[in-house]
Amino acid sequence: MTSRVHKLDSRSRSAGHGDAYAEMVRRACDLLPKLRERAATTEEMRRLPPETEQDLHDAGLFRILQPKRVGGSELDYVALVDFADILAQADASVAWNVVNLASHHWMLGMFSRRAQDAVWTKAPDALIASSFVFPAGRAKKVAGGYRLSGRWPFSSGVDPSTWNMLAGIVSSEDEADGLEYRVFLLPQEEYTVIDTWSSSGLKGTGSNDVEVKDVFVPDHMTLAVQDIGGGPSPGSIDNPNALYALPVFALFAFVLSGAALGNAQACLDDYVGIARHRASTYNRAKLSDLQTTQIKVAEASAKIDAARLIMRRTCIDAMEDARRGYIPEMAEKTRYRRDGAYSVNLCTEAVSLLFAASGARGLFTSGALQRQFRDAHAIAAHIAFSFDAAGTNYGRVALDLPSENLTL
Repeated sequence: MTSRVHKLDSRSRSAGHGDAYAEMVRRACDLLPKLRERAATTEEMRRLPPETEQDLHDAGLFRILQPKRVGGSELDYVALVDFADILAQADASVAWNVVNLASHHWMLGMFSRRAQDAVWTKAPDALIASSFVFPAGRAKKVAGGYRLSGRWPFSSGVDPSTWNMLAGIVSSEDEADGLEYRVFLLPQEEYTVIDTWSSSGLKGTGSNDVEVKDVFVPDHMTLAVQDIGGGPSPGSIDNPNALYALPVFALFAFVLSGAALGNAQACLDDYVGIARHRASTYNRAKLSDLQTTQIKVAEASAKIDAARLIMRRTCIDAMEDARRGYIPEMAEKTRYRRDGAYSVNLCTEAVSLLFAASGARGLFTSGALQRQFRDAHAIAAHIAFSFDAAGTNYGRVALDLPSENLTL
């Protein structure tokens, strides 16, 4: 673990982050013993314990992509992968919530200044939840804004959040105008949280449902998807960093993919640590001497290393493109989605391989392996990591057919 964090530190320095990035890495690593100790409690509570939320606030980890002008770290986009990678080596639910909520500070930086001020002037460390299931929300244009209704699933970290970004489709009486995809920013008093999160994996993320009944949302508290497809966003006037000119939904998978990465890395590290000293209960042969054990370690580690390379390289390349003002074409956007899904699938395969290789040991709830297995498959269930969906759309565009993903 320690040596791998040193590698993260050196990579971040080469990417231009230097001491500030290394300091945030140190803070994240310092929390790992506490997060491991609380993992069972986190699952039992079905959300992050208050003391964990406070530790994450104190470390500044929710604000890694927030603009510096309001006290955030404004790190590069790859930070979402790196910090989820680190935190998930203790608890994937914690990692999932940290980067998910951190990404909403990044997205708020793309809204109008009035929307940013509405949140950050009062509380710059406010937590903002989301649900980007667009068909779940229906909106209608009215004078000065929109009327929004709907019920959205999977709003991770919603209980401690005081705001929510909810996706919806704006319909028009004139069919010729078509449908518009838009994100709506609402304070907590305008939506109802419905306790639905009883899951087999990512149990501690508190990903409950959210309901809105015919609420008025002012224009300035909304953001059109077409305005965050790459290039200057409405927030770029105040936040000129290329970070706020990235294509949001093209890179969406990499908001959360690091949770799969760190979870798989922890599973591998635990397996290797045990196999070095454990003997088979069947014939007392030392597991580390068995060729099958050696091959599984090699295969799982290759999948994890390949996934890490894909995730980090995509994010770093996207930042470099944004810095030079380049807006990716549809073929590149569908490649981002393809690679996001594929890299997480590699992590899921690695965990499944190690779980099977562990035999009956993986059945005990007292160990971390069963949680790592459940979390790996819960992460893979997210639509952003469906290779069937991402691969189909990539193939369509490669074959000169139109993209079916309307958020790109």
